[in-house]
Amino acid sequence: MKTIKELYRIGIGPSSSHTMGPRKAAEIFLEKHPEAKAFEVTLYGSLAATGKGHMTDAAIIDTLQPHAPVEIVWEPQVFLPFHPNGMTFKSKDAEGHITDEWTVFSVGGGALAGEGISAIVSPDIYEMSTMSEILNWCERTGKSYWEYVQECENNDIWDYLAEVWHTMRNAVERGLDQEGVLPGPLNLRRKASTYYIKAKGYKDNLRSRGLVFSYALAVSEENASGGKIVTAPTCGSCGVVPAVLYHLQKSREFSEMRILRALATAGLIGNIVKSNATISGAEGGCQAEVGVACSMAAAAASQLFGGSPAQIEYAAEMGLEHHLGMTCDPVCGLVQIPCIERNAYAAARALDSNIYAAFTDGIHRVSFDKVVAVMKQTGHDLPSLYKETSEGGLAKDYKQMD
Repeated sequence: MKTIKELYRIGIGPSSSHTMGPRKAAEIFLEKHPEAKAFEVTLYGSLAATGKGHMTDAAIIDTLQPHAPVEIVWEPQVFLPFHPNGMTFKSKDAEGHITDEWTVFSVGGGALAGEGISAIVSPDIYEMSTMSEILNWCERTGKSYWEYVQECENNDIWDYLAEVWHTMRNAVERGLDQEGVLPGPLNLRRKASTYYIKAKGYKDNLRSRGLVFSYALAVSEENASGGKIVTAPTCGSCGVVPAVLYHLQKSREFSEMRILRALATAGLIGNIVKSNATISGAEGGCQAEVGVACSMAAAAASQLFGGSPAQIEYAAEMGLEHHLGMTCDPVCGLVQIPCIERNAYAAARALDSNIYAAFTDGIHRVSFDKVVAVMKQTGHDLPSLYKETSEGGLAKDYKQMD
């Protein structure tokens, strides 16, 4: 497995696979062809089907247009074999002749895959890549998951996670302070500030749940507005982990270092899924995004509350298991409906997973690794209209608007 820095990417929303990935690909291609007089970019499959709602074209044009004219070609019915999020960049000379072309894939969480990518991707640094292996290591050594992260990562990992946490926290606080309507044709009103104020009026349990909802809504709405967030593991699911950790730090006064250790554990969980299955909604459905985010947050919460390695594994397993089969069906191709509400529900479900695991000794029949394998197969079995194409599910009968 690679560094968790590639899982926690700090960037601009609304989508890690449809915005951050294509923008990075455009930057790479431009660096290779600064002499080009024109560019042509073909978007395939999911990138084409929901690209306008996710601002894929804007991300590419903003990168290339200052240097040369850009033509975007949309091919939503063409799915390249490697991954649904394919794109081909072409450079042209003054006569319009193609001088080079490059096909690359945005595979989720802002990561790229394809020819020429290996040189810019970090090497594998984690010797173990399954939960069962790492859990056995924890039991054998008496150490926790975050300590395995510390042993595998470079010395600067805590500085990086501190930057990640500050970005997450800022996104929560910015989102709570914002009002108005989210960009796009749905005219969806922001809800975070309202939820936050209403939650303050309740007592104990209801107040706690309402605050968690408001924190998740705040980050997700910031993402939908093109704000600065952290992929955890993606932009579309970026509200879950920050909501849980922000709530626990505020309500339980956990130290900054303990929050960073929880982030390390959450990152390890996400990394295991990314390595053995997928975190891309276009490949695995929303289970791969919100489901994985819930799993990460559940593990982080369990660790903060003193869960054993087995209990942490159980919390993570439940967070993912109970999202199995969730479709990715964004209305009008926007990361708004149902994505924003799903972040709020998943944050609450992560806390419930922690509580459930805390009542057990951590022993259970279905392992986290098994659920990851099932999620991968389920994603493979889902028809493409349920994998970020906006052709089925809740998105059915809604037309993409310019």
